[in-house]
Amino acid sequence: MAVTIRLQRFGARKSPFYRLVATDSRNKRDGEFLELLGTYDPLKKPAAVQLKADRIAYWQGVGAQTSDTVASLLRRHARTGA
Repeated sequence: MAVTIRLQRFGARKSPFYRLVATDSRNKRDGEFLELLGTYDPLKKPAAVQLKADRIAYWQGVGAQTSDTVASLLRRHARTGA
């Protein structure tokens, strides 16, 4: 099973809210997931990002790949030190 860390979209139309999840790469974008790893709210200024850094490190340690957007969020979050 190939595990991916990616975003799941929630919220109403034009009001997005995302969850960072570890999921099987074959699942649908908003389908079932293995573990909830954090949240991302792009509408807040600055964008609100909450992460479970220890669990993200665990999943990456066992071979999970991150989507391009999640990788960008992780880099930005690490750079700001939030």
